Amino acid sequence: MALIVQKFGGSSVANAERVMNVARIVTDTYKNGNDVVVVVSAQGDTTDDLIDKAKEINPSASKREMDMLLASGEQISIALLAMAIEKLGYPVCSLLGWQAGFSTNSVYGSARIKKVNAERIKLEIGKKNIVIVAGFQGLNKYDDITTLGRGGSDTSAVAIAASMHADRCQIFTDVEGVYTADPRKIKSAQKLNEITYDEMLELATLGAQVLNNRSVEMAKKYNVTLEVLSSLVRAPGTIVKEVTTMEKMLVRGVTKDTDVARISIIGVSNVPGIAYKIFGKLAAKNINVDIILQSVGRGDTKDITFTVAKSHGDEAVEILKNLDLCTGLEIVCDTNVAKVSVVGAGMETHPGVASTMFEALFEADINIQMIATSEIKISVLIDAADADKAVEAVHNAFIPVIS
Repeated sequence: MALIVQKFGGSSVANAERVMNVARIVTDTYKNGNDVVVVVSAQGDTTDDLIDKAKEINPSASKREMDMLLASGEQISIALLAMAIEKLGYPVCSLLGWQAGFSTNSVYGSARIKKVNAERIKLEIGKKNIVIVAGFQGLNKYDDITTLGRGGSDTSAVAIAASMHADRCQIFTDVEGVYTADPRKIKSAQKLNEITYDEMLELATLGAQVLNNRSVEMAKKYNVTLEVLSSLVRAPGTIVKEVTTMEKMLVRGVTKDTDVARISIIGVSNVPGIAYKIFGKLAAKNINVDIILQSVGRGDTKDITFTVAKSHGDEAVEILKNLDLCTGLEIVCDTNVAKVSVVGAGMETHPGVASTMFEALFEADINIQMIATSEIKISVLIDAADADKAVEAVHNAFIPVIS
């Protein structure tokens, strides 16, 4: 007998037909002699709809009250799925995040999990119940409901799997696994049988929407074996683990991220400590900075350009305008940009990856604005209008390597 944690996203439970489909997947797993814990997201576009409703009432609603509102989406999903499983004749119990033992910090809207006390889940499993848990939520030290941010249900599932030493954590989506590119847009995209945590983490961070990056980070930390597979097609998915056997594969994926804003500060004083003061101030406001480019300088000044999430663009500009060292300087924020990246663990030992990528972009007449590299990725910043064309061009350039 194995303990299996299964997570289903919003599209997998979007309507009554899909809820019943999920119920059959869950009960089939249970019938095979497994203990099953299921984590569910809000149905379809429920979270976006709730955000819109909040804006109608109060566009400046506090993050605490937003968490109270948004957590209701998962409560609907777990109850409906439990009802579907009951209809199929199986024992089941649905639990909200706090009932399932999720304790978080107090950062409303993007809380971090501090611990999972899984005693209630274990109690229900001991009763031979299938346990359905509301993802994306927990409780802080003030007994307030908190949410984990977009994609938080993935993190909820991995946290349960880690705390209960589950045999496997299955993440069900609307695609059949992890692909070398978005298969809905790139017809030549190929499904990967397996991928390393590091590669998956880079892909998730760089815009691949299959897994939440925090969930991959947690899975790596606690050595939780993940499987990404489809809730609509019964077929093996992609295994995410520490080491893969696919030694010949160089580039594992090509991604795009349009949630990017490029900020430029023109004419910054060329003295020590400026970068520290700028990025330290942004870090203090929990604004994550990605690609950074600093000019060599003109006389006693230099230009600093960097990227942040689009949602943080205006806030970052306001912070910079209030810095004494930026007084009177030109600060430009451009949101019409996108980041395109290639990821692969073997890239550092294979020369020519960068040149192949840049050649593909050149032949597609796409201009590169900024470049960032690491041991397993190369990212470029380009015009947002060129993003899809760039992904296709780069992916096609690496198909002989991937196949």
